[in-house]
Amino acid sequence: MRWFPPARRRFDREAKKVFPNMKRSARTKLGQNMGRHMGRTLFEIYHDAEFQTQHHKFNASGSGLVALKEAHAVGKGAIIVSGHFGQWEAVRAAIKMQGLESGAVYRPNKNHHYERRILAGIEAGGKPILATGRVGTTALVRHLRGGGIISILLDEKYSEGMRIPFLGYDALTSLSAAQLALKYGLPMIPAYGIRSADGNTFDVNFEAPIPHTDSITMTHAFNDSLSARIMADPEQWYWMLKRWDGVAPS
Repeated sequence: MRWFPPARRRFDREAKKVFPNMKRSARTKLGQNMGRHMGRTLFEIYHDAEFQTQHHKFNASGSGLVALKEAHAVGKGAIIVSGHFGQWEAVRAAIKMQGLESGAVYRPNKNHHYERRILAGIEAGGKPILATGRVGTTALVRHLRGGGIISILLDEKYSEGMRIPFLGYDALTSLSAAQLALKYGLPMIPAYGIRSADGNTFDVNFEAPIPHTDSITMTHAFNDSLSARIMADPEQWYWMLKRWDGVAPS
């Protein structure tokens, strides 16, 4: 970001929104550290086939992991929800270490070189990899109804979504994960691959499944979960998502 002003300005805008009293020097350091985290994360995803085999790097825990195993044992699918925080592919690596496999939902990228590399990487982490859109949604439902596991990153702006608070401000958020969990009676489990201080190992925490209520309440609960993770360690979240674009002030 130091050499690309548009990116620096975008980061400053988002960070100032959440941390209005943060000094400029601290915000600059936050942006630099975020860049280092995301650089490592992208490199690991590019080489996900190797990354997934390095079991010594992943320490998985949490009641959500127990719930995931219990669902699998009775032939039920599960929905893992996370965000662009830490190393999200560490979550699927931890699932694979349990003898299971999680597919993922992704948004195709217009940069063909990046798209080819990133798609190959995430395919190495588990299948199916399903693009957003009608065809992908049909395949997603089929996978879940067949007892499959799917991982979804829910922190991107969804233009047709609901205004739900995220880091203290309304953000357009997809309700799809909660809607699927309710419709098919599946656990919706927040999970995070938190990069440790050494930079090379990960605490993968599977939180308790979000209680089934209604799709808005459940998605609100996830946004609160991710917000708490970000506030505890803001360097590990990718601040470049334009998360609050398109939402007029209340």
